[in-house]
Amino acid sequence: MDAPPTRSARGTVRIPSAGSQAEPSPDAVLIRRTLEEIAPIADRVTSYFYALVFAGHPEVRGMFPAAMDAQRDRLLKALLTAAEHLDNPAVLRPYLQRLGTGHRKYGTLAGHYPVVGEALIGALSRYAQNTWGPQAQAAWVRAYTAISQIMIDAAAEDERKSPAWWHAEVVSHELRTPDIAVLTVRPDQPYTFLAGQYTSLETPWWPRVWRHYSFASAPRPDGLLSFHVKAVPAGWVSNALVRHARPGDVLRLGPPAGSMVVDHSTDNGMLCLAGGTGIAPIRALIEDVAVHGERRPVEVFFGARTDGDLYDKDTLLGLQRSHPWLSVRPVVGGGLEGQLPHAVGRHGPWSSYDAFVSGPPAMIRSGVGELERIGVPRDRIRYDAVEELAGVAG
Repeated sequence: MDAPPTRSARGTVRIPSAGSQAEPSPDAVLIRRTLEEIAPIADRVTSYFYALVFAGHPEVRGMFPAAMDAQRDRLLKALLTAAEHLDNPAVLRPYLQRLGTGHRKYGTLAGHYPVVGEALIGALSRYAQNTWGPQAQAAWVRAYTAISQIMIDAAAEDERKSPAWWHAEVVSHELRTPDIAVLTVRPDQPYTFLAGQYTSLETPWWPRVWRHYSFASAPRPDGLLSFHVKAVPAGWVSNALVRHARPGDVLRLGPPAGSMVVDHSTDNGMLCLAGGTGIAPIRALIEDVAVHGERRPVEVFFGARTDGDLYDKDTLLGLQRSHPWLSVRPVVGGGLEGQLPHAVGRHGPWSSYDAFVSGPPAMIRSGVGELERIGVPRDRIRYDAVEELAGVAG
C-alpha cells in the first residue's frame, strides 16, 4: 500500500511524485501545479475552504467535530493522494471507493458533494493566484466531478448491503498496563471483517471524532470484537477508551478496511513485525492461520521499549506452545523504528516469506525499508499506512 502524503518539519506539504506515470495528463499537470503553489499555505487554504462550507451551508457544521485541526489534515491528504494518482485509475478508484463508503458514517449524502466542490473551487481560486485560470478551473471541475461520482456510487452500493455504522456495547475492559487497555465489544448487527483489518471507533464522550484501531482477533463465532488501545498524550479517543470506557457503554463502529490479510491460496511463510499495540492485528493473523488449519511457518518479532510494555507476551508465548509452526521473538529496548527491524535482519533468510508490518508510522517506514534491504520483495510486504492506527493520532 502506498504511504500517505507527509509533512515536512516546517509544516509545509510535500507533493508526492507522480510515480510511474511518464507522461501525466494535461489536467493532472494543472492540478499538481495548483497544489504545489498552495502547499506552503495549506492551513490557510483549508481554513478558508471550511469557512465557505459553513457560511454557505451552516446546517452541515454538525457533521464535523468541534476541533477541526485533524479534519483539515485529512482533507488535504485526500486531495494530495487523489492528485498523485489522477492518471492511475487502478489505484485511484479503490481509494475513492473506500473514502466514499467510509464517509457514510459521518452522515454524508450525495447532495453534500456539490457543496464541497463549490467551496473547494472558491478556496483554490483565492489562494492559487499564480497558477489559477480558466484552464486550471476546468481541470479541477472535471477532476472533482469524476472523483465525487466514484465516491457517491460507492456509497450507494454500500448502502444496499451495510449500515452506515454499527452500535457496539462494551462487554469487557481490561487494563494491561496503566496506558493500555483491551476492549471487547458486541455489535448490534452482524459485522463481517477479515483478520488483519481495522475499523474506526467513535465514543460517546467525543461525538464525530473517529479514530482507527485494528481488530485484535480473527472473526469469532460469538461475533465479539476486541481492540488493543494505548492512551496517547492529548489523545481524545484513546484516553476515553482506556480511562473512561466501562462495560455497558456503547461505541459506534465504522466499516472494516485494510489489506493486511493472509492469502490462503498460498502456503508461503509469514514474517510479522509488530511494535507496541501493533501486535493486535498480528495476533489476529495468527488466529486466522490456526483456524484454517495451515502449517505454514509464522515468525513474529514483537517489539517494545521495556519488558513491561510487552503486554501481550504471555498470550503470544502460549500460542507458540500450542502451535509448533509459530515462533515468537520479543525484542526489548531502543527505538522501535531501529531495534525491531534490525533484529529481523539478524535472522532469515526471508526472501520467500510474506511480510506483515504493524505499529507506529515511523516503525512501519523503517521496517519496510529493512525488509527490502534484506531481500523481501516489495510486493510481498503488507501494511496499512493509516496514521491513526493504534491510537497514533489520539
